Amino acid sequence: MNWRRNACGAAGFLAVLAVSLSAQAPRRGQAPPAPAPAAPVPNAPGGPGGQPTFKVQVDLVTTDVLVRDGKGNFIPDLKKEDFEVYEDGVLQDISSMTVVTGGRVTNALLPPAAPPPEGIILPPAKPRNDVSGRIFVFFVDDQHIQFSNTARVRQLFEKFAKELLHEGDMFGMVSSGPSSISMQMTYDKNRFYEMVKKITGNELKPDEIINGVSGAGGPTEVRYRAQVAFQTVGDTLVNLEQVHNRRKALIYVSDGYDFTPFQDSRFGNLPSDSPFDQNQAALSRNTASGTTQANPNDVAQMKQAEEFADADLVRELFDLTRTANRANVTIYSVDPRGLTGPMSDLDENVEPQQWQEFIRKSQDSMRTLAEETGGVAIVNMNDFSKGIRRIDAETSDYYVLGFYSKNPDPFRKNRKLQVKVSRPDLQVWFRKEYSLKPLPSEVAPAKK
Repeated sequence: MNWRRNACGAAGFLAVLAVSLSAQAPRRGQAPPAPAPAAPVPNAPGGPGGQPTFKVQVDLVTTDVLVRDGKGNFIPDLKKEDFEVYEDGVLQDISSMTVVTGGRVTNALLPPAAPPPEGIILPPAKPRNDVSGRIFVFFVDDQHIQFSNTARVRQLFEKFAKELLHEGDMFGMVSSGPSSISMQMTYDKNRFYEMVKKITGNELKPDEIINGVSGAGGPTEVRYRAQVAFQTVGDTLVNLEQVHNRRKALIYVSDGYDFTPFQDSRFGNLPSDSPFDQNQAALSRNTASGTTQANPNDVAQMKQAEEFADADLVRELFDLTRTANRANVTIYSVDPRGLTGPMSDLDENVEPQQWQEFIRKSQDSMRTLAEETGGVAIVNMNDFSKGIRRIDAETSDYYVLGFYSKNPDPFRKNRKLQVKVSRPDLQVWFRKEYSLKPLPSEVAPAKK
């Protein structure tokens, strides 16, 4: 299919994203590097002539923290001493703290700026917009957006432009399908509106799934499209990891995922008097016997082959959220279908119970992406403006705390985080965990 070649366009966006972010990443907003280790002593353990030294690189760990009172108001005047950060239950030393209100840095625990060279008179430096603004990456999962909802999705993105993006915010957009969107990071809303006009939904219809080719992990085309989406988002998150001390949000627009949709229809396991079509491939096995229902033994074997498909989806979502947490990126998932009814489109021949199961699984996948990264899932609601206002508030007022882990154990990949504040009666939101980068020895060499 032609759309598969368009997925390569995401690679161009990711390359530009990496260059753009590295060029515009704030220098003064980053914490000082970890102190260099002392020179080794000859013949001492770990020194020249002694035992070998094993070096472990400890990176700065940053986490966004939202602190609000009982009325939901942001508390902007907390100091470093008011916070306690725990990693796996061990109290950490906070090495950097940035306070952002209204999308602007108002206070920061940062190293002092270097003095100007003597004998050179320079004009006052003009503040750069990209130092304190927010970063948004919009992911258009057009392979999981209904074609009939194209106009609705475009209107949704126009709402994003009007109600979410403010002056000083940097944003980009990428798709994984035929919309062929690959917009580099920019401040120009005109570019955003140009990309919105290209959004076109291309989700598989239920009858295409039912009558399509299935493998051990479910419908082949369904799995392939999901893999393209996850790979595109994963690569984007890796590039966002290099930016520190700025609020980074991924707006994930998709209908969600279900690796085993419409299983009974695909296997021809509906009652013989069902008014809904069944998979002719499954029914053809019983043509000779004159029955209109698939052989129960065949159905049991086919369902058994897909037994672990749901577990595969959970693993894929876990890997994606783990990558987001490592990059300190919050995912805000948006289901453009809005409030879904009890039935599918009247043109689709799908049994209501199967349709509801499909909706439930796909919505749950969107909730997982958001909840596991500290974001919000805007699903099963028609008031998108309400959800956008919440995203705007959560990305405008926050703290960024940074520390160097006291437990640099390379064998403990997943680290649990907990943030506490000393003031009573305050609500605190933060990411619950992060994962260490793979060691160089763990990265498989590239194939020649």
